[in-house]
Amino acid sequence: MICFNVPPFTGKELEYMKEAIDAQKICGDGQFTKKCNQWLEEKTKTKKALLTTSCTHATELAALLADVKPGDEVIMPSFTFVSTADAFVLRGAVPVFVDIRPDTMNIDETKIEAAITEKTVGIVPVHYAGVSCEMDTIMAIAKKYNLWVIEDAAQGIMSTYKGKALGTIGDFGCFSFHETKNYSMGEGGAILIQDEKYIEEAEIIREKGTNRSKFFRGQIDKYTWVNYGSSYLPSDMNAAYLYAQLELAEEINDKRLSCWNRYYENLKELEEAGKITLPTIPEGCVHNAHMFYFKAKDLEERTAFIDFMKEKDILCVFHYIPLHSAPAGMKFGRFHGVDEYTTKESERLVRLPMYYSLSLDEVDYISNAVKEFYSVR
Repeated sequence: MICFNVPPFTGKELEYMKEAIDAQKICGDGQFTKKCNQWLEEKTKTKKALLTTSCTHATELAALLADVKPGDEVIMPSFTFVSTADAFVLRGAVPVFVDIRPDTMNIDETKIEAAITEKTVGIVPVHYAGVSCEMDTIMAIAKKYNLWVIEDAAQGIMSTYKGKALGTIGDFGCFSFHETKNYSMGEGGAILIQDEKYIEEAEIIREKGTNRSKFFRGQIDKYTWVNYGSSYLPSDMNAAYLYAQLELAEEINDKRLSCWNRYYENLKELEEAGKITLPTIPEGCVHNAHMFYFKAKDLEERTAFIDFMKEKDILCVFHYIPLHSAPAGMKFGRFHGVDEYTTKESERLVRLPMYYSLSLDEVDYISNAVKEFYSVR
């Protein structure tokens, strides 16, 4: 059986977790949490990075920092995970969904401006598959209308747009370190902050509304409750697990890219024959091989393909159900404009196995199974 995903493991995770235990500091903001924060800051050149318990919580924290209020509107794609919208719905805001580009499955930047109303406060571009949205256009729109930009870069660590790390282009960026991501701590995430004036507030909200972070740095002699907040700190044991992978981030990235490129080379002939559509990487975008997907002809063909691969002991998956068609999406949000591509393209997309320990021989085996399926279609 070839699994769809196998969480990354480098060999030092248990050693570092034991080190955290031996230090008798396994709660949040221990030595490994700080090492991960520092690594993220240095790698992405962001002002401040803070590990969180999930990318969902990182996005919630960004919504709090942006002071999103009930009745505010936030523009985003409908083709995304529920957390993208949830973080703002929890604040009483309305997610306004616009159509996607069929080439990248990212938000169509040309549809954003028409969706802006007097209630619009922000834009949430989602960098699908670690491939950047058209950020120059999005940032220009945000500047014109004085809007926040909160990047959902859950899948985007190690990816760049015109040389800039994803998550560092907007006001705030959010990473995921879920077990399905390129680097994992089981459940976890991080928020990237570009403006120094929000760092102290972020630390307070993340620490249950207290100034505990300043206390531990010796800046105050006691800490107290100073604002609203929640507990967005991951255990230092989770951070220890993650740090073992961040130390080998380039190696993991290169290995994933080699598998991605092998898939692309193997399946190019099917695209040239008009049987499938392969991913597009726009000029100026460097991706991280977070996933390899292709698009079948339609929903019926995709379903038959997934069943065929399962018979071959190869697990392939699809996602997402567009949010605007989900019960909560219809209750809390609305779709602006025409759904020309969101539903149609989401029903065609299928993901192939992709993980750090996947071998090139396995990629070839999977690719041959894909070719076998399409040999009779």
